This record gives sequence, structure tokens and C-alpha cells, in this order.
Amino acid sequence: MKKSIVKLFGLLTIIGSLFTSCSSSDSGPSSTFVVDANNFQGTINDGEVVLNASTVYTLTGAIKIADGATLTIPAGTVIEASGGTSSYIAVEQGGKIYVNGTASNPVIMTSANTVKTPGDWGGLVICGRAPINDVSGGTSTAQSEVADLTYGGIIANDNSGSIRYLRIEYTGANFSAVKEFNGVSLFGVGSGTTFEYVQCYHGADDGFEFFGGTVNTSNLVSFGNEDDQFDWTEGWNGTNTNWYGKEAFGKGNRGIEADNYELGFANTPIANPSITNLTLVGPGSTADAVVYAENDGLKLRRGTRGIFSNVHLSGWKVGFNVEHDETIAGVGTALKATNVTYVDVATNTKGKNTAGIATDVTAVATAGTATGAGNGAAAPTWTTGWTLGL
Repeated sequence: MKKSIVKLFGLLTIIGSLFTSCSSSDSGPSSTFVVDANNFQGTINDGEVVLNASTVYTLTGAIKIADGATLTIPAGTVIEASGGTSSYIAVEQGGKIYVNGTASNPVIMTSANTVKTPGDWGGLVICGRAPINDVSGGTSTAQSEVADLTYGGIIANDNSGSIRYLRIEYTGANFSAVKEFNGVSLFGVGSGTTFEYVQCYHGADDGFEFFGGTVNTSNLVSFGNEDDQFDWTEGWNGTNTNWYGKEAFGKGNRGIEADNYELGFANTPIANPSITNLTLVGPGSTADAVVYAENDGLKLRRGTRGIFSNVHLSGWKVGFNVEHDETIAGVGTALKATNVTYVDVATNTKGKNTAGIATDVTAVATAGTATGAGNGAAAPTWTTGWTLGL
């Protein structure tokens, strides 16, 4: 009887190990890339690299995830970066990143410096194969302004991986006044990508910027970034819920800066995202214009479209600032906000056409009683546990 039990136990152990082996192989083959936690840089060309949550990784240069390769980052992993513009994480077309944070144990990408400041390192760059409008018609590709990688194409549902519960801090290293990293730069990222519960904290440029693509998002926090909290251009289309943006640290511009395309206001596909449950908190309606170059809740220009609902705006000189003929043509139909609450906003709406003549754009927004991202100007409950500064 005892021998039978031993044999049975042995058989179950073998079967269990087979299942474990199959489960491990399902995540992809191991990469030939060798990880040096103290000098974390290089290109992952093949297979999957899985980081260890108990190890702190020092990013000393660029990590690039090439076509066909995968980087998986478990909950609680910390990556500390140094090196300014040379230090960033980039996902190339066909590469994938999996950030598997949780509300109680987020993944953190931050500065390695003892005194952490905005611009200490680059940020996160993701390049996909979804359409952009660099050339009207949406079949073009382009080179990213940072990391110099190809992005764009015709695969709307392109998949660059999954990012959940990530906090990214002190990004925005700049090459020049017109070429800077953002917290997260999404270049032609497709709708097959999961992107939710991400905070960009105190970067030197924008928090999130979308360069075309079709990626959908939810539960984003942009806090204290020194240019715009959210930015889009090049024909981005996506469905979005729960965005919370707040100016802080005495610097910043707009809650949202939105363009269709700088060099072709009517280029297609036309930027046309939807955002439901949006809070944008500014520096106050009388904040110094020298510090806050444009104290706007939303700057909508260069032909963008967009549908916004349940919007809370607090502490802005201008709520909705609309510019250019192509943009104004959509006011009240393809470009509109419903259920908008204004608190300490000096001018709700402001407009001017391409010639610079003041234009009535009142129809861009309908007032209401909005909760915004969940709690008016205050931090929403879904930010608890994984964000910083709220």
C-alpha cells in the first residue's frame, strides 16, 4: 500500500512538472540577452526577458525591445535611470512590453539620482504599426522624434503588449527646445495594446503624448509635468476613460494640447479621440502668464476632432481654447464636450480662426454637473495605492 502511494505521488510530481514546463514555455522562449542589473542597457533581439521584482535595475543607457522580442516586468519592480537623453526604454515595431503591476504593488520607473529632478532621463517610447497622418491617407511611416525608430503603418489593431499599474517619474530629458522626451510617447500604437493605470509624474515635458495610432486607454494620471499633461497629434484615434491631470510645482502649460497634424490640418485620418470622465486641474485662473505660457484647460487646434463627456475643469484662465478654421468647423458636432463643470475658470471658451480673428466657439461645450475622473478636482479613488503626489 505504501509503495503504491509513493508511486502515485511520484507520478503526480512528474505530471505537475510537465504542466509547469508547458506553462513556462507558453510565455515565450528565453532570450539570449544577458541582463546586468547594475548596467541595464542594450537591445533585446529575441525571445523573452523577465525581470525580477526583488532586484533594482539601474538603467544606464537605452533598452530597446526589437521586433519579435518581449520584455516582461513583474509587479513591484523598480528601474532607476541615469544618463539624460541616452537613457530610455523603447519598444520597436513588433516588439512587446508587459508591465504587470498591481494597485498595491506598481512597477516604478524613476531617476537614479539622489536628488531627483525632471529631465533626469528619457522615458518610455512605444512604436507600433497603426496608422498616422504624416502623409494624408494614413499609410505612411515616420521616424520617432526621440529614439529614432520607425512607426506607423496600416495595422489598426497592432499589439505592442500590455501596461498596467506603472508609475514613471522625472522623465523628459531634452536634446533641444523642440526635441524632448515625454513621460510616455506612443508612436503609432495600435488598439491591440493594453494601456491603463499609468501615472507620469513631474517630467520636464509632456506627461503622455500620442503620435497617431489607435490605442485605447483608461485610468491615466498626469501630475506636475512641466509642459502639457496630455498631448496628441498625427491623427490619433482612441477610446478613453478616466483621465486625471494636474499642474503642480509652479510650472506647466495646458491640461490638454490637441492637434490633428501640424503640417496638414486636414490630413487623414483626422485625430478624433473620445474621453469620458476627465479632470484637469490648473494653477488657478490668475496664474502668472510668464510661468504658465498658456493657462488653458484644453487647447484644441490644427484640425483636431474629439468628443468629451463628464468634464471637470478647475483653475484655468481659459477652459476650451479653439484655433484654426479646420478645428472650428467641427465645433458642436465632431468637436464637443458635454456635461462640463467649471470651477475658478476665468473664460469658459475662446476661439480664433486661422486668420487670427476672434470667433464664437461657445457651442464646443455644454455646462453640467460633472464628477470628472471620479471626484471633481480631488484625486479619484482609483488612484489610491499606486500613484504619487495626489
